[in-house]
Amino acid sequence: QLQASGGGLAQAGGSLRLSCAPSGDSFARYVMGWFRQAPGKERDIVAAISWNGELTYYTESVRGRFTISKDNAKNMGYLQMNSLTPEDTAVYYCATKQDNSGLVFVDDYEYHYWGQGTLVTVSS
Repeated sequence: QLQASGGGLAQAGGSLRLSCAPSGDSFARYVMGWFRQAPGKERDIVAAISWNGELTYYTESVRGRFTISKDNAKNMGYLQMNSLTPEDTAVYYCATKQDNSGLVFVDDYEYHYWGQGTLVTVSS
């Protein structure tokens, strides 16, 4: 089980930080991904990070604005979102997959564990 938090209402140009906390097992040997689903649209990858944090992936629309990170010592994952735009409005989900290969994964079917989602609303 994962707990995602940190969503809310932000103005365009503002920032939010999403957090993802597992309940139970250590986060250490897990790949983490953040996905989002806007109203009427499919769920898409936003960012992903390898188990050791050495490899990251960002979808093009958030590159340079969002930062994914993972603190294995604290057993927490984060998505720092800056320069938000109304197009970032969506429900955001964190997801994990046990994998210590050093790779990242961008397809939602690759992930085994999902959080409940946290709503991010960006006003213009």
